[in-house]
Amino acid sequence: MTSARTFQFKSINYTGLQPGPRVIIMGATHGNEVCGTKAIRRVMDEIDNGALHIAAGSVTFVPIVNPLAYQQVTRNGDRNLNRDLFPKANPQDFEDQIANWLCPLLGQHDVLLDIHSFAATGEPFVMVGPLDNDGTLQPFRHAEKERAWARRLGVRRFVDGWLATYGDGVQRRSRSADELETVLRYGVGTTEYMRSTGGYALTLEAGQHDDPQAPDVAYRAILNTLAHLGLIAAPDPVPVDFDEMEALSMVVVHDKLHADDAFARPWKSFDPVAEGELIGTRADGTPVTAEFGGRILFPAASAAANTEWYYLTRPNATFGREQG
Repeated sequence: MTSARTFQFKSINYTGLQPGPRVIIMGATHGNEVCGTKAIRRVMDEIDNGALHIAAGSVTFVPIVNPLAYQQVTRNGDRNLNRDLFPKANPQDFEDQIANWLCPLLGQHDVLLDIHSFAATGEPFVMVGPLDNDGTLQPFRHAEKERAWARRLGVRRFVDGWLATYGDGVQRRSRSADELETVLRYGVGTTEYMRSTGGYALTLEAGQHDDPQAPDVAYRAILNTLAHLGLIAAPDPVPVDFDEMEALSMVVVHDKLHADDAFARPWKSFDPVAEGELIGTRADGTPVTAEFGGRILFPAASAAANTEWYYLTRPNATFGREQG
């Protein structure tokens, strides 16, 4: 395990004089995804020089969530921080050390914006949580507020259904109830943990890692968040029009059953697929085709056997209208 003594954790809080929500905004949860770090530092500079004023509530900035991965310029330090994010009595790796600091910090806030970027080319998008529900997987009470906020971040593409679809795949693979619970916990990252504390959260994927526009996308999303939640004296941003947005629901995950399972072509997230289109071929020659038309998400050509290979999404025509 990497020694935590080599590193330190940093958070910066600004609190207004008027009551309001407690917001936390984070960058570099994955160390090679630095657009959020750049945007956060830009906003903090504006607050510190007086160009921006926190009038109500409070905002905590964490420019670098994972200092080990950030120093290495890698996605992970010892492992993926955005999985199995829980406090650990007996931390086994550096990300467990982060969790023991970060989870209590998240629990002190009401709203989380976690800013990421992605490897392939493509337009920014937002990952949102479930609808309000009393289920055991991810009970929730703030879907209307979360989705209204998502439409004001400044992007037009939205994806929901992560944990439920991931959980369906886990249940299919699990051999026992104990294993199911253990692996389901692996699906919990920053936003899922935040929702488990009673808050609500969004993951902004601000663009490709090296896209020079990604920090600007992140900066705009931060300012829109502060305005929408009333922390700064600014008009509420205009939400993206329903006719201009693309909302997708993750529906099914397909596993790579054998190391020699192979894609038919080098898929990228959000590539369109038609019903019956060839996605790939199993090691024994069996074709794998799309059971419905939609878009592919998170295709992993190098995935290990018996892990997620790709997700399929379909349009969600009711996104943002579900609860009024």
